[in-house]
Amino acid sequence: MKRWLAAAALGLSLVGVAQAAIDTYEFANDAERERFRQLTLELRCPKCQNQDIADSNAPIAADLRKEIYRMLGEGKSNEQIVDFMVDRYGEFVRYKPAVTARTLVLWYSPAAALGTGFLVMVVIALRRRKAVAGPDAGLSGDEQARLDALLKADQSSTEQFNSVPADKNSQ
Repeated sequence: MKRWLAAAALGLSLVGVAQAAIDTYEFANDAERERFRQLTLELRCPKCQNQDIADSNAPIAADLRKEIYRMLGEGKSNEQIVDFMVDRYGEFVRYKPAVTARTLVLWYSPAAALGTGFLVMVVIALRRRKAVAGPDAGLSGDEQARLDALLKADQSSTEQFNSVPADKNSQ
């Protein structure tokens, strides 16, 4: 008897898992299904921060999916649906914010940073090329004569050291 009660309790607890929150929506055609998918991938979950509402399990994401489905059923355009979401949740809800005066830095700073980096590399390369091809840092006549004398003196002292017989104790 205890086994039957335990099995029944286990079965009842699994019923809730089997009825997990899976959104099933009926669409009139494949184009509408694709619009729904595109919109849910384009809009960010307000709670999850960095997840679109298509993949989010948050209750608010489920509500937003239902709202998008309802608005698609009413025949609203993608732009109207996105505008509704932006009005309700702010510009944050978009993964691709509109290009406005406020978002110019967001859109163009990567290109500006890339361009600046390229210019820095070109300037460095030109300076190095100029330094290599620049005037020869040769010695003046006096300096060359002094260098030759030092090298000659060093060479003669090396030869004298090599010609000294080795000490008998060092053998």
